[in-house]
Amino acid sequence: GVLDRFSQIQPKLIFSVAAVVYNGKTHDHMEKLTNVVKGLPDLKKVVVIPYVRSKQDTDLSKIPNSVFIDDFLASGRGEADQFPQLEFEQLPFNHPLFIMYSSGTTGAPKCMVHSAGGTLIQHLKEHILHGNMTASDVIIYYTTTGWMMWNWLVSALAVGASVVLYDGSPLMPTPNVLWDLTDKLGITIFGTGAKWLSVLQEKNLKPAETHNLQSLHTILSTGSPLKPQSYDFVYRCIKNNVLLGSISGGTDIVSCFMGQNPTVPVYRGEIQTRNLGMAIEAWSPDGKPVWGESGELVCLKPIPCQPTHFWNDENGSKYHKAYFSSYPGVWAHGDYCKINPKTGGIVMLGRSDGTLNPNGVRFGSSEIYNIVEAFEEVSDSLCVPQYNSDGEERVILFLKMAPGKSFSPELVTNIKGAIRKALSARHIPGLLLETKDIPYTISGKKVEVAVKQIIAGREVAQRGAFSNPDSLDLYKNIPELKNF
Repeated sequence: GVLDRFSQIQPKLIFSVAAVVYNGKTHDHMEKLTNVVKGLPDLKKVVVIPYVRSKQDTDLSKIPNSVFIDDFLASGRGEADQFPQLEFEQLPFNHPLFIMYSSGTTGAPKCMVHSAGGTLIQHLKEHILHGNMTASDVIIYYTTTGWMMWNWLVSALAVGASVVLYDGSPLMPTPNVLWDLTDKLGITIFGTGAKWLSVLQEKNLKPAETHNLQSLHTILSTGSPLKPQSYDFVYRCIKNNVLLGSISGGTDIVSCFMGQNPTVPVYRGEIQTRNLGMAIEAWSPDGKPVWGESGELVCLKPIPCQPTHFWNDENGSKYHKAYFSSYPGVWAHGDYCKINPKTGGIVMLGRSDGTLNPNGVRFGSSEIYNIVEAFEEVSDSLCVPQYNSDGEERVILFLKMAPGKSFSPELVTNIKGAIRKALSARHIPGLLLETKDIPYTISGKKVEVAVKQIIAGREVAQRGAFSNPDSLDLYKNIPELKNF
């Protein structure tokens, strides 16, 4: 995964920790780092941070041009052993700030270059105007450094707010560890992934009864659509007077197209508003705006936070193909959504490359998930299309059962009935099967496209993009999927 990304940009300098702790266990990074360095011939310096493990217990001998962080910093001292005065360059608005990477679940990750000015002005808009953030706020966003929410979080420093960083599992040493931090540090804005809120609900946690949470005014969720029942859980079991902001955008814009708004109500299952300056609509395949029904998420006007370019894309062809090949001159984001004409709220319906279209009915997988995952027997689910040699499509719904619950014909009948009632008979999957696990990216996104490839008999090469790559093997050679 790391080399898929870094080998494309050939960095000169790399920083790495020697080891990390996750779920109470220490995971060594030195062997991984050695292999990464071998694949990056242009590296001039490797700086190792003895985090978790001491310098004495860390062997740098196998890594050329490597140095510990304190020695690296000491090399910058000048006369009289003083560090030089910092000098701040004045640079153009479009000067590159970050290279962000797409998930790479279906091919080599895209290397998206984001500008300093565009990123900063966009993040300040979201923090101050959408988030009501001030210098007195204390924000935590549970995120890896590889997810764009890390970059978004760091920009809170430009508001003067305090940023809380958390390293490790959000469920260790107890599932309440982040709520403990909220009370201890007076956290006011709490961000997480939708999946984590689902896990808390499964574990029947009720922070409202065990914690004060007096400082907390906003809970943010992203990474995947926030299920309607998660809205109920937050207001019933966490805090009844917070702003619950489901926010959505992507690495491609290192920010949000839509999100929280302190001036309008929160409607169950909906993202509150399209963000300021983001001219987004839902479009039909023939390029017409649709309201109250599923459509492709498009942005009609340029935005400062779009990438300035892709790395190694001199003629811009990869950039154009990624966003502008569906509708000329209009950004198509690759997501499927529905905009409520009454509330202005948005429901995200999954990736448009995972759009389902059996019997001529187009719909997003999230429409199925919202119904299926309301069943207490179901821990998680995955909805993908399967095609036969004539191009006919049927929908396969995989169910991961909750602990102690079993897959049964009765459950299948009940789920089909619920889908028929909430949507229509034509939305009912052609086949419901049990699975032991469902693949997710490292940033917590459910991956439908990879499973779609596997059941079509194709290999998934970019397994490093997954947090649980072994789960992909569960979808190979499934007897029930033969002879369609």
